[in-house]
Amino acid sequence: MTSTRDTARPFGRTLCAMITPFTEAGALDLDGAGSLAARLVAEGCDGLVLNGTTGESPTTSDTEKAELVAAVRDAVGDRVALVAGVGSADTRHTVELALGAQKAGADGVLVVTPYYSRPPQEAVEAHFRQVADASGLPVMLYDIPGRTGTRIEPDTMIRLAAHPRIVAVKDCSNDFLGTQKVLARTELAYYAGCDEHVLALYAIGAAGCVSTVGNAALGHIAAILDAFDAGDTARARELQLRATPLIEAMMGAGLPGTVTAKALLARLGLPAGPVRAPLLPADRATADGLLALYEELTAA
Repeated sequence: MTSTRDTARPFGRTLCAMITPFTEAGALDLDGAGSLAARLVAEGCDGLVLNGTTGESPTTSDTEKAELVAAVRDAVGDRVALVAGVGSADTRHTVELALGAQKAGADGVLVVTPYYSRPPQEAVEAHFRQVADASGLPVMLYDIPGRTGTRIEPDTMIRLAAHPRIVAVKDCSNDFLGTQKVLARTELAYYAGCDEHVLALYAIGAAGCVSTVGNAALGHIAAILDAFDAGDTARARELQLRATPLIEAMMGAGLPGTVTAKALLARLGLPAGPVRAPLLPADRATADGLLALYEELTAA
C-alpha cells in the first residue's frame, strides 16, 4: 500500500497512535479495536500506529500484537496505512516483531531506540539498520529520549536516511534545532509525536503527525493541518491553541497518554477497557475533567 502513497508522506498525513482496547477482564478486544479504527478513519485519519507505547506494547504479547494488526486490517481494509510498533530493547526480538508485523498485514514499522541499556550512537545506528534490512517494510524511526534514555542524534539520523527503507521519523525529541537540521539535509518524512508540536513541526516541513489526543479528537487535529494546507495559518493557529487545554490534560498532567486516552474514550462510550499493570486507571475526577475539556473543544 505504501508504494502508492506520496513519498513525502509515506504513511499519510494525520496518523493516530491508537490505544489497544481490552475487555473488562483484561483480554485483547479485537472487535473493539476494529470498531475504534473504523471510527478514526471515518473522522479523517489516514494512518494508524498500532502497538506503540500508547497501545501498551510493553504489556502485550507478540501474538497479541500480530492479532491486533490483522484485526484492524480486516476492519479498515486498504484505506489507510497501518504502522506497527515493533520496538524493544533487544535487536533480535525487534527483528522478529518486524517480520511478524509484515506477515500480519502492516504497511510499515515503528522502531524505537533501544531502551535501558543506553547504547552509544554507533550501536543505535547498527540496530536500526539491522531491523530495516530484515523485512521489506518501510521504517519509521521513533526518537523519544525522555522514555528511552537515548537520543537518535541528528548526525545519526542523517546517516540512517541513506537506507532505502528508513523513510520517516516520529519526533518526540523536543529538539526543534536538531529536527530542522535533519529536515534540511534529508528526505525523511517527519511526524510530530507530541500533540503540542503538531502545527509547529508541520510549518517547517513535517509530513504530519502521530497524535495520541486524536484517539478522541482526531477531527480537530486533522482540521489544524487542513487549515494550514489551505493557507489559513491564522485558523490553524487558532485551532492548535484551542486544543491546548485538552492536550495538556492528556499529555502533560503527569499521567501517561494511554491512561488519559482510555479514560476519555470510556467516558465517550467508545472501546477502551482497562489499562494493564503496572499502569493504573485514571481516577473519576481526572476522567470527568477530560470529558469536560473534550466537550468544550468539540462544542466550539
